[in-house]
Amino acid sequence: MLVMFAPIFVQWLTIKNDPSWSGILNQFSHTDWHGFTCWDIIMPLFMFMSGITIPFALSKYKNGAQKADKAFYKKVFRRFFILFFLGWIMQGNLLALDPNQFYIYDNTLQSIAVGYLVAAILYANFPIKVQVGSCILFFLIYLIVFVTLGDNSYTQGANIAETIDKAVLGKFRNGVIWQNGSWSFDPNYHYTWILSSLNFIVTVMLGAFAGYILKGGKDTIKKLRLLLIIGIVLTVSGLLMDPVFPIIKKIWSSSMTLFSGGICFLLMALFFYIVDIKGWIKGIGWLKYYGMNSLLAYCLFERVMFTSISDSLFFGLKQWLNVYYPVVAVCVQALIVFIIVRTLYKLHIFIKV
Repeated sequence: MLVMFAPIFVQWLTIKNDPSWSGILNQFSHTDWHGFTCWDIIMPLFMFMSGITIPFALSKYKNGAQKADKAFYKKVFRRFFILFFLGWIMQGNLLALDPNQFYIYDNTLQSIAVGYLVAAILYANFPIKVQVGSCILFFLIYLIVFVTLGDNSYTQGANIAETIDKAVLGKFRNGVIWQNGSWSFDPNYHYTWILSSLNFIVTVMLGAFAGYILKGGKDTIKKLRLLLIIGIVLTVSGLLMDPVFPIIKKIWSSSMTLFSGGICFLLMALFFYIVDIKGWIKGIGWLKYYGMNSLLAYCLFERVMFTSISDSLFFGLKQWLNVYYPVVAVCVQALIVFIIVRTLYKLHIFIKV
């Protein structure tokens, strides 16, 4: 929801250009390198939430009702490929139909695809102890690679994660500049994906562990306490690691993985308390429209621009709104997406992969 409605607020603040709001405005943009903002939690939350669904959607493979057979692997790999393909459409520039502009691995949906595939297979085939051990192993492998092969260097543009991405993805890495038939890496692009996938998996698995907690037992207070304890431990651990292993979202560093995972647990605890324990649901029922078609809502808002509609119907406002007119376009974008997901909900049409 923040992804869809925050742009309205950000657009207004940007136009207003009031220095007194600069601190808040900075929280709605990604950190350039070291550090963390409110906007940086969006991607971890998407991944965390995808993990939470695993114990609910795949529970039949845990209670003995069904084994992880051919149908299971067909289901999880189909989800993997669909999410990866949608990632190509969203940010991989597939629709440009130009191989020189195509990026193989460059999107939140693709990071979810990788994390979900591993987490789902582990969930269906192994007990919780093995899953926790595997999660720790992925985390340690990332850390060991950075400490040994990477000399524990977190320099922007000169770290092991970026080196691996450049070597593996080559000209199909985002940030490639083409000129006169030859290409080079953009020195301003620093997101990484190959080595970072290890911690993508960890983030999704943390969500799956939260799903275990929410699904198990009936003692709601015990669930809340466990969510809070894990959230606090992970958040503090990330902060304690920061001086040696910096919190850097662009390379999905180890400390960032723990810190963001802890925030996700704490946010889950907060909403579990509000909704499940206190039952404060009045006025938030409309959120289910997005929840039941979250993938569609995300893709529509990020990829399909409805500016032709806003310009066709509200162009007359430009003479009075002047520099504030772009806010209208953002509002119309959010409204149209809301109408679409609400209509689909009313028709009981839920698009899943």
